[in-house]
Amino acid sequence: MKKNLLIGLLCIMLAAPAVMALPDGNVQRIEQTRTTGSNVQGGVGRITLIAGNASEEFSIYSITGQLLRVVQVPADSLLTIDVPKGFYIVRCGNQWSRKVVVR
Repeated sequence: MKKNLLIGLLCIMLAAPAVMALPDGNVQRIEQTRTTGSNVQGGVGRITLIAGNASEEFSIYSITGQLLRVVQVPADSLLTIDVPKGFYIVRCGNQWSRKVVVR
């Protein structure tokens, strides 16, 4: 499963992503992907949000519980948000919540 996701992410990175600048100066990238379910991943200076077959709303919270941002990710897309290093909680609609570490 992880191997398939890694291969899929590598294929996506080779394609030209759409880039949008947010009002606070952060950059987010939306890319098309094929996945069966929504997911979230932490990385170096970024959080990657992956929507499944349907459009998903993700809420990003600080580790203290403060709501930082709510983003809508279109169906079959991947969104990367640049954030400072730290611990975050990401909630996907009312379905699930996950801890994310950003280095």
